[in-house]
Order: sequence, then structure tokens, then C-alpha cells
Amino acid sequence: MTSAKSLPVAIAQFTVAEEPERNLEIIDGFARDAAAGGAKLLALPEGLIARRGDDDSYAVAHAQPLDGPFVDGLRRISAQRHIVLMGTVHVAPEQVTERDADSRVSNTFLVIRDGEIIAEYRKLHLYDAFAARESDVVLPGDALPPIVDIDGWKIGVMTCYDVRFPETARSLAVRGADAIVVSAAWVRGPLKEQHWKLLTAARALENTCYVLACSEVSSRNIGCCRIIDPMGEVVAEAGDEGAELIATGLSRECLASARQIMPVLQNRRFADPQLPD
Repeated sequence: MTSAKSLPVAIAQFTVAEEPERNLEIIDGFARDAAAGGAKLLALPEGLIARRGDDDSYAVAHAQPLDGPFVDGLRRISAQRHIVLMGTVHVAPEQVTERDADSRVSNTFLVIRDGEIIAEYRKLHLYDAFAARESDVVLPGDALPPIVDIDGWKIGVMTCYDVRFPETARSLAVRGADAIVVSAAWVRGPLKEQHWKLLTAARALENTCYVLACSEVSSRNIGCCRIIDPMGEVVAEAGDEGAELIATGLSRECLASARQIMPVLQNRRFADPQLPD
């Protein structure tokens, strides 16, 4: 497929509500506005179905199967608004029939185009840090995140805590990713906003790719959604309070120029044997 010279993209920053139906309304509004502005892709936060303040168990308790009403709603929005949706939902296990079966949910990144799920990714790195224990209620994934094609652009995905592990982003870059979408619910705290900004810029710069970093905004999570170019420059950014839609066009010329000036993907001398070379 011939790659488009520019890919219009958008990020929706908002507070995930307690009610799944309300979140579908919010997402639909952002999808409508993003599509009206020409965006082909809309990045969404982590944990879209439901959230209640600092109560992490609330989102898990409201997990649904992939064929449940919430994901059906996302598929409907994608089809009606003609836009690719990217974000994460907590997916309930299909069935727990044994007493000792693992009943943890999956934190699943979905890519939905024209009403169809074209990629799924179960979060590899669970947030067992800063006194949190995501692994108590979430089952970790066991496969590298996928890359999807949107108008000839190769888009990789990661979820929140994944961004602290540079080998995850590098695995996407060496497989051809032009951009990486990060769906997050980045918790506030001392230095946490600084970490978010440093890490997302580093993942863009060290891999000479665009990064679309989306975090939920609330009393718990920082917001600060941002789009970063392959040289580490922020080209669009939201604040740390309130709902916002940010948008820009990813430039094929900018990407090619960065990779010509700084060919780090070609110049690297060591390859992790577990990652594609």
C-alpha cells in the first residue's frame, strides 16, 4: 500500500466515568469532532469501560467480554464516524469453570476500524510499582504488541507502564513502526508528570518515530496527553486538567528526515535475541 504523505490523528483526553454508557457518549462526541477535523485515528485512554476515583477494583469489577455491550458500542462508533479507535478495556474471562481457575481480567488494547476489531494486545508489563499491584487482578499478556496499517502508516501500540520498558518500543520500531500509540491512566504523584514527559519523548527520539501518548485525566491521573515527533519535539499537548481534543498530522517527510539525520535503527550493533531483528 502506498503511504499517505500525512496521517491526520487525534487524542481524546477525558475523565472516564463510572457508567459505561456515559463513556460511550463521551467517546462518540470526541470521535465525531475528530472525524470532522479530518482525523483518521483517535487515541483513547486506558480502562475505558468504567472508573471510580482511586478505586482500581471498580474498573476490574466492570470488565466485560469482547462481545459485550461496551466493545459493541466502540465498534458502532468506529463504523458510524469512519475513524480508527485505539484504547484499552478490561476484558472479563470468558468462563471460569474450575475452582482454582485464574479469574483475573485482561487489560486489552483494541484497535477498531470500520466497526471491526483488527488488533488486540494484552498488556505485557503490569503496574506493580509505586505501591500498586495490578497483577493481583489483571493477567499479563505474553506476546509483543502488534503493528497495524492505517493509510500505509505502520502504527504500533503500548499500554501505560509498558512505556518504562524501552525494549517494548524498540521491538515495534525494528518491525517497522512509524508511530506508537500509548494508552494510559498515568497516576499522579511526586515526579510522575516528569516521568511521563521524559519517557514518552525518549521512546520517540530513541526510535525515531512518532509517539501519541494518551492518559486519562482526573484527580487520580495526570492527563498531559501529547503527540511527539521523531526528533523528540512535542507538536501537540493537552494540560493536566479537563477534557481536551488535540490533533495534528503525522508527516512522512519529517519521519524520513529524522531517520536520515539520525539513523539509530540502522546503526545499532546489538539486538535482543528475543526481539525481531
